[in-house]
Amino acid sequence: MFCPRIAITCGEPAGVGPEISLRAALESVDSELVLLGDATQISGLATQLCPDKKLHYVTAVDLTGLPRQAGRINVIDCPLAVRPVPGKLDARNGRSVLNTLDIAIHGAMHQQFDAIVTAPIQKSTINEAGVAFTGHTEYLAEKTGTPKVVMMLMGPAGGYTLRVALATTHLPLKAVSAALTQSSLLSTLEIIHTDLVRRFGMSQPRIFVAGLNPHAGEGGYLGREEIDVIEPVIHQLRAKNWRVSGPYPADTLFQPKYLKEADCVLAMYHDQGLPVLKFATFGQGVNITLGLPIIRTSVDHGTALDIAEQGLNLADHTSMSAALRAAVEMINASRRVG
Repeated sequence: MFCPRIAITCGEPAGVGPEISLRAALESVDSELVLLGDATQISGLATQLCPDKKLHYVTAVDLTGLPRQAGRINVIDCPLAVRPVPGKLDARNGRSVLNTLDIAIHGAMHQQFDAIVTAPIQKSTINEAGVAFTGHTEYLAEKTGTPKVVMMLMGPAGGYTLRVALATTHLPLKAVSAALTQSSLLSTLEIIHTDLVRRFGMSQPRIFVAGLNPHAGEGGYLGREEIDVIEPVIHQLRAKNWRVSGPYPADTLFQPKYLKEADCVLAMYHDQGLPVLKFATFGQGVNITLGLPIIRTSVDHGTALDIAEQGLNLADHTSMSAALRAAVEMINASRRVG
């Protein structure tokens, strides 16, 4: 029986990432996991959290000939420059954090890992270490040679799965309209559709598209982006028999009676879609990068330095566990699709 092997990057060492990574790994029984982080820190956590669980300390080379074993937890040492202090950032550890990502990406691109699950990182620490860094998503796209990716968050919401993808991400609101072109929207929807098929096993995914303006522009009186950009793209894809519909007014689209009929909702900008999703699913949500040649999932929260500073057993690892489960489901669906 196939056993997925998944890399987990432990994230910012001064935050909750290492703890929630280990806790989530301890609950996983259907896959083999590889924690990428400082071995000394992980060993110390294991002594306190799971003294009876054996961790296996390996190198990336060791994994090549190592038979997979469900429930096994491996650790690849990515040494920190200085010992981390919970809740206190230290730029000297920024490059070590980035090293965990590099090893995970290289392994996934060479079929050593079937997926990557990432704990939260602190962008400022990496930048202060002298490396220009805007985020996991952009870094993964660059390192895998992917020209465009799409951010999608997913979580349980009242008996159905809510998935919200973004047409634009971290842009000032005043820049959103100019960033929405027929070409960009078309490629975004193509990526969403392709990955819902190949990563989630949906043969005919249903994608609901939100409008940009209040009341979806109200026939042009409140803006023409729906008429000039969004509608032509939807018509083009519907001509291919894709189940894409809209544009819908965002203030009424995000209701259970509509959402439960959609496999994914495409929001036009960050704070149009994500407040709804996080309100409905926070702590259980998963961040997924669509369009990559590899599978990557992550948590729906940040480094939580304040919680880490207070000590162990306070961080909630529910989102990390959900990210692991989502990765396994995507791996299995991808294998079925072929």
